[in-house]
Amino acid sequence: MACNVAYPLSRPLLSGLWAAFYFLAGIAAAQNSGALEGSVRDAQGRACGAATVYLQRKSSNQILTSKAGPDGRYRFTGLQPGDYLVRAESGAPYPISLADNQTKEFDLTAQYGFFDEPNFIVAGVSDPGARGGHGSDTVLRSTEDLAKATAELTGESPAVQTGSPLETVRAYQRAAELEASEAHLFDWGAELLVHRAAEPAAEVFAKGHRLFPHSQRLLLGLAAARYARGDYEQAAQRFFEACDLNPEDPGPYMFLGKVQSVEITTLPPYLERLERFAKLRPDSAWANYYYAVGLSKQRKGPEDSETPARIRDLLEKAVRLDPSLAAAYLQLGILYSGQNDDLHAIDAYQKAIELNPGMDEAHYRLGQAYGRTGHKEEARRELETYEQLSRNLQREIERQRSEVQQFVIELKDKSPAAPPR
Repeated sequence: MACNVAYPLSRPLLSGLWAAFYFLAGIAAAQNSGALEGSVRDAQGRACGAATVYLQRKSSNQILTSKAGPDGRYRFTGLQPGDYLVRAESGAPYPISLADNQTKEFDLTAQYGFFDEPNFIVAGVSDPGARGGHGSDTVLRSTEDLAKATAELTGESPAVQTGSPLETVRAYQRAAELEASEAHLFDWGAELLVHRAAEPAAEVFAKGHRLFPHSQRLLLGLAAARYARGDYEQAAQRFFEACDLNPEDPGPYMFLGKVQSVEITTLPPYLERLERFAKLRPDSAWANYYYAVGLSKQRKGPEDSETPARIRDLLEKAVRLDPSLAAAYLQLGILYSGQNDDLHAIDAYQKAIELNPGMDEAHYRLGQAYGRTGHKEEARRELETYEQLSRNLQREIERQRSEVQQFVIELKDKSPAAPPR
């Protein structure tokens, strides 16, 4: 009977194999030892630190990236000989050819800049009581929530010193016009949006998005600005694009969940994104909650008997994941009330109020449920609480609004277009 016997390799043979391996690796390294380096500067010749440089071999779809250092220097190594395209930060691509083992120096210009003067001037601030915004009070509140959420995405910008809102926005503008980096453009747009200057904010965010198409926060800022203008079709498109840019990032879905305009919440892509959020983050209470709310907004009618059960499952899962999520208990109460199950509705409303005593809608709906079940005294007490809370809440909202000064925007005069030749 034949058998296989493994013999240990002798030391001379093993050494020879290692030598052959290093020899072949040396050949491979020699064929990939080209390099491309240089400086990235703006139109004024200043070093563009942290600028991204893109390198693509013409015979391949693969794109390499390199971040310039604080001095604007970038470097690619281990390059095979061949023809490449190189560009920096929205600049035009340049053809580059590399020979074997060649290190080539090539300087680039980043196409930073606003390209044209903004079509507006921040001329001052108006009566701080001015609201701005579009639609119902619910939509207006969501507009303000989205503006605040956008502002929270801003980083610490060295361009702005402590001062009045007018000085701040002008400082952002100067910084962006000197160097239209992603950070400067976002901070400028966010400051405009917070002060209810939705039209110019949309202009800034739109230009920023063209310069930095992969910036998620510029897309979200543009969506929020379009929403504030009442341009819901464009806002929806930008919200959806932001969700698709990096589908596993929960941030854009949280923005989408704040939307209250029926022009957006009734669109199929709205629900599709929230469903994706729930599938990507099954252990997130907010993901389950927002998907449930999305389903409730798109329920077809009383004949749709399957959707309420799905909504209930999602809301119950949300409160299991986060027992402090009062909004989910409120939605459960609304669901039970719609099914004429006032006993479960009362229990859900009470839990919502226990977690958030200031939730005026929960008191109102609890009062209605008590009335339907014959508890007239409890109903009167809850409705009185609702009235008081509603007045207090409205005063607080007006106080917050009065603290945000609204910018006075003047459009620049445009010279008449030249007649066609």
